[in-house]
Amino acid sequence: MDGAAADRRPLTARTIAQQLLCRCETVEVELVETRPEHRRTVEAFLRDHNALRVARRSALVATLDHPSVSAWSGHELVGVATYVVDGDCCELLTLHAATRSTGIGSALLAAVTHIARDAGCTRLWVVTTNDNIEALRFYQRRGFRLTLIRPGAVDRSRAELKPEIPESGAFDIPLRDELELEMRLVQG
Repeated sequence: MDGAAADRRPLTARTIAQQLLCRCETVEVELVETRPEHRRTVEAFLRDHNALRVARRSALVATLDHPSVSAWSGHELVGVATYVVDGDCCELLTLHAATRSTGIGSALLAAVTHIARDAGCTRLWVVTTNDNIEALRFYQRRGFRLTLIRPGAVDRSRAELKPEIPESGAFDIPLRDELELEMRLVQG
């Protein structure tokens, strides 16, 4: 272990000073701002989810170069969300939980939403792919709306940026298009 449990700085919006515990459906998790000493653990987790590099919007992005929120259950990393704040917009770059349907993803999304609002963002957006039916369900149930479809964007990313993108994805659906979803954030 790389000291991940030794010195985790608890996450809140601006001060990062108060601990946030979230009781998910099946596990209690601690959400923290990912720190440098977590890097190896987070890197392994993202590698296991094929999320060290993300191709979207005709660009290849190294997720470890951006801030993230980590979900820990005891000493075990159970989820990671990476994000990019840019002006009044926040991109949810990646969101992965070790186990689906436990509330970990919802907790991570809530934390990133809180960070985005606190940073003055009015828009939170995410890119997914046409095969990712579970992500479409997840985000829409949490207030996101489908705002853009980029036909053939995944095909171009596979050809030009990330050749390891498979030809087909979930449910054997041909992996071709990017879908962008957004949620408008109300400051308050």
